[in-house]
Order: sequence, then structure tokens, then C-alpha cells
Amino acid sequence: MKSKREDFGNIVYSCYTQLSRQGEHFVSDHVLSYQIAGDLVLNDGFHDYSAKDGSIRFLRRNQLLKFIKQPPPNGEFQSLSIYLDQQTLKDFSVEYNLISEKKEHHKPLWLLHESSELQNYMHSLLIYQNSGKLSDPRLVDLKIKEALILLLQEDPELKNILFDFNEPGKIDIEAFMNKNFHFNVNLDRFAYLTGRSLATFKRDFEKIFGSTPGKWLLRKRLQEAHYLILEKGKMASDIYLDLGFEDLSHFSFAFKKHFGASPSKII
Repeated sequence: MKSKREDFGNIVYSCYTQLSRQGEHFVSDHVLSYQIAGDLVLNDGFHDYSAKDGSIRFLRRNQLLKFIKQPPPNGEFQSLSIYLDQQTLKDFSVEYNLISEKKEHHKPLWLLHESSELQNYMHSLLIYQNSGKLSDPRLVDLKIKEALILLLQEDPELKNILFDFNEPGKIDIEAFMNKNFHFNVNLDRFAYLTGRSLATFKRDFEKIFGSTPGKWLLRKRLQEAHYLILEKGKMASDIYLDLGFEDLSHFSFAFKKHFGASPSKII
């Protein structure tokens, strides 16, 4: 697949010419992103969130998301993303004396494309990107500060998201895993998001599920695949990525070993 990625520190320009369903499912930093061309669909395990040309969205850190990137007909999928890492935000909070109020955060993203100020900001970034000016780290630092000021002007409540530097607290592991089993991330990510060390996560997991995380995840994903193929008429090639398998051959092998027949034989 032809693709292009230009990395200017915490500002990244991406371009794809073909459908992409791969990527980092764990959002480790807050992200402010601009959809230049093409369609993007994000899924948090419950809902789909669509973004069209011109969309601006803010993604909260420490969550799992899947995405589908669809280029326009005979065109390229293009996006511009600003990654707001913890050190940058800590420095900004000290400089401007901004403190988060302790609140629960469940909303996965905010759509902000109706803001003319943010639209103008993104257009200015594109001008700098096209002219090569974003290669200057001083300009990148200034533009990230500008983004934070505009975000807080647009929605002052984002202060409680941006400047909350606490790590995830201990949560219900059973509910979390039943919601997120289809995300293809390492066990240490699951452990972190449930507020546990990897060792504690494995111990708590076996107490609740009576199985190791690896065995349970494989069985759960295969059971869901069996249901989707048999009851919903889905094809293996359409679902294996959505269920956390990295390639179709591995999925087909595991499916046949578990159920005694290949996916195509149970329809």
C-alpha cells in the first residue's frame, strides 16, 4: 500500500491511497486531528464515529480505538494530527497555572469542526507543511501552544481532560475485557488500562475467568467469529481484523483447530 507520513515532532501529516484498517489501537496521548480528505471511522467498542472532509476531532488519551481510513474515489486519504504528550501539557499547565478538577472522563472524542478559529488554525498548519516550514521545531512548539489555547477557548471543560495527569485507576476487569477483547493490543496495555501491573492483571484475570488471558482471548474471539459467520452470514475475510487477529491464515488455522472445521465449512 502506497503511503506517506511526514513527522514534524508532535505534528504528523499522513497520506494513504488505499483502504487502511491497521494502526495503533491504543491511544497513548491526546490527539487533535484534522481530516483533510477522505473518510475516517473510529470505533470504541460500542459506537462508530465518522469523520468527513474538514472534520476536526479531539481524542482523549488512554483508550482503545479501531479505525478505518477510506480515501476518496481516485484520491488520497489525508490527515494532520497534533499529538499532545504529557510533558508538553505539564509545561503548559505550569506556565499558565492550569489545574484539572477531578472528574470522570468517559467521552472518547470531541468533534470541533464548527469552530472557525480551529479551521483557520489547521489551514495555517497546512500552509507551513506544504512550504516545509514545520521542519523548524521552534515553530512546531508555538503552533502546539496555539492549539492548546484555541482548544481551551472552544471548550473550557477540556482543561479537566488535558491536565489530568493521573494514570488509570483499578476498574472492573470482567466488564472491561468483555467490552475490549477484540482489540489487538499486548497484555500490558490491558493491564495498564485496568489500573494493574501485568502480574496483578494476570492473577486477577485467572481468579475471575478461570483461564489465562491468552487462552481466554483466543476462545472469546473465536466464539464471536463463529456467531458472526453462522448467524450473521459474515465472511472470515471481513471479520478477522475486527476480532483482533493479525492475518487471515492465522485466524483460519485457529478457527479450524477450535471448531474442527474451517470458517467456510460451517456456513
